[in-house]
Amino acid sequence: MKKIYAVALLFLATSFAPNILFAQCGDVTIESLTNPGPYDVATLTEADGIRNGPDYQGATVYYPTNATPPFASIAIVPGFSALPSSVAEWGPFYASHGIVTIIIGTNSLFDFPEERAVALIDALETMRQENTRITSPLENSLDVDKFAVSGWSMGGGGAQRAAVLDNTIKGVVALCPWLPNPSLNHDSPVLIFSGQNDPTAPPAQHADLHYAATPNTTNKLLFEIANGNHSVANTPNGGDGAVGKIALSWLKLYLDDNDCYCPLLTEELLVNPPAASKVLSSFECELIGISENNFDISVYPNPTQNLVTFNIRTAAQFKVYSALGQLLTTGELTQNEKQIDFSNFSKGIYYCRLSHLFSCYH
Repeated sequence: MKKIYAVALLFLATSFAPNILFAQCGDVTIESLTNPGPYDVATLTEADGIRNGPDYQGATVYYPTNATPPFASIAIVPGFSALPSSVAEWGPFYASHGIVTIIIGTNSLFDFPEERAVALIDALETMRQENTRITSPLENSLDVDKFAVSGWSMGGGGAQRAAVLDNTIKGVVALCPWLPNPSLNHDSPVLIFSGQNDPTAPPAQHADLHYAATPNTTNKLLFEIANGNHSVANTPNGGDGAVGKIALSWLKLYLDDNDCYCPLLTEELLVNPPAASKVLSSFECELIGISENNFDISVYPNPTQNLVTFNIRTAAQFKVYSALGQLLTTGELTQNEKQIDFSNFSKGIYYCRLSHLFSCYH
């Protein structure tokens, strides 16, 4: 699924048990994307023993106190001449959903994006060390392979640049980013928020160019908030709460590797969103597999422009029907040939019969 705008989603709904596919995702709903989330939150500062990184100035770590580790983490930096308080609401929001968050200041309020990128990378080093600090409540509780970065304005540009400098970063959330002449060749899934009426970082001069400069092979999403100004994404409440819901779903999907959040994005949050004046997307995520009577299936990409792969245990015959019930093609799936080619079909809904009846979108 590499396209502008989500065209379709591949659904599996068997005629015998239509809810099996998402049974394991029952707790992941739009309603679960609350602010605050389900967990209690505490904080740590340098007074509590966390590292004072040389490439940033001061930090606060927000963490859940009653969630089950290991936790993913995200580092956030503010914008030009701004203090950490300008983005502070993201800390308790993410932490209350199980993502440990470190919000940092900068050595100079006037640091440019490249310095902010280095500051974010240094903040991630602080989280690595916090995972091994004997007196830390987070000792051995962080997954140091699951780090993301975020920032506002120049900090958002810095977050994108941090992913270029450190290819271990698993996700980027850029909040109304400011970065001229962007060089953004990285493969970290990136979510870009912009404000339609942003006078400081006009989307046409910044966010739109950032999206275009990010490789097409990188999972990416741009969400422009209707009538939004430069600070519209500084809190998860921006866009009537759409900003927080989309950011959390993006991080849960790509940072936490939780595919249950894919349908929330492709089926609900990004389908004619009232808060958006523009949405551009080019990202892949897989459907959850199903299992019924030893008939195990997983299906991807989701949606598709061409080939759909069915991971199955045994060979199976398939038939593809149009939404009106017209038989379009037939064939056989095997361990060596697991794909159905939809590239010659127009965009729409198709039905696939594969031992059970599936409804397919292309």
